[in-house]
Amino acid sequence: MKKLTEKAAKENKLSKNEIIELLINENPFLFKLADKIRKQTKGDAVHLRALIEFTNICKQNCYYCGLRCDNKNVQRYRLSIDEIIECSVKAKQAGYQTIVLQGGEDAFFDTDKICKIIKEIKKLDVALTLSIGEKSYEEYKAFKDAGADRYLLRIETTDKELYQKLHPKMNFENRIKCLYNIKLSGFETGTGCLVGLPGQTIESLAADIMFFKELDADMIGIGPFIPHPDTPLGNENKNNFDMALKVMAITRLLLPDINIPATTAMETIKPNGRIIALQSGANVIMPNLTEIKYKSKYELYPEKNNSNINGEEETIKVIKEIESIKRTVAVSKGYRHDIK
Repeated sequence: MKKLTEKAAKENKLSKNEIIELLINENPFLFKLADKIRKQTKGDAVHLRALIEFTNICKQNCYYCGLRCDNKNVQRYRLSIDEIIECSVKAKQAGYQTIVLQGGEDAFFDTDKICKIIKEIKKLDVALTLSIGEKSYEEYKAFKDAGADRYLLRIETTDKELYQKLHPKMNFENRIKCLYNIKLSGFETGTGCLVGLPGQTIESLAADIMFFKELDADMIGIGPFIPHPDTPLGNENKNNFDMALKVMAITRLLLPDINIPATTAMETIKPNGRIIALQSGANVIMPNLTEIKYKSKYELYPEKNNSNINGEEETIKVIKEIESIKRTVAVSKGYRHDIK
């Protein structure tokens, strides 16, 4: 396993069978080497991105997501444009260099509204990431032309049969098309997967990693599946932390210079999960700066970490975590190809 891990780090490529070998075998060296590669390519500074969850209204009906349109137990909300800008200003004042706008697929926020929001936020001299779902090429291009820098659209699984089963209103081929259209539009392109989905195999996880490499994604978010009680998958197992960590570490070896967040889901499912992820290849954290009155309503999964503290408190907590492992907070906007 050590030899195979070193090969991955040296050549930045593996066959599907080799990835499977790394996924199924115990290999503490994997995490140490992923951390070493992270240090070489990205340095010790951790990039903080201010997450603003601006609408929990969504037209999609994904079986694993608490925001699915068929879930009638959700208290729906939608921030006004002024509220979004106000939250962004507070993030900038708190020192954040990147703002992440994330929301359900809410038809209220049409292209004109999103472009207006982008232009206002970009006046703050920050990098801006959008995570608002499937759009047309023309819409992605409009967002990029308005000034947005990055776009995140997780594939969740590259197993077509499983994808279609979990996304009853969606189309696998269109998801792939959207990712390539995002890239074609000039965005730094982000994607990622859920680890531990019911019906997911080790082979499909290996295929996910190979897809990240093929796409040459700029940022990859990998999180353990956490079942939500108000979804069809509410009674499924959630012990997926270790496998999610493996997928993340292998991704770092194959795409050494990308940005990888230590996800909130990792912290939710395991105490100190974010710190463990930061020591296994991750270099980004996205503290949630959404107002407390909305935070608990953006429930992709239950018991979401830090949903009961405000943005200032969460920022302080995250910085202490970073400093506890002798890392620093980055001061740049954190593009993939920034000089370390």
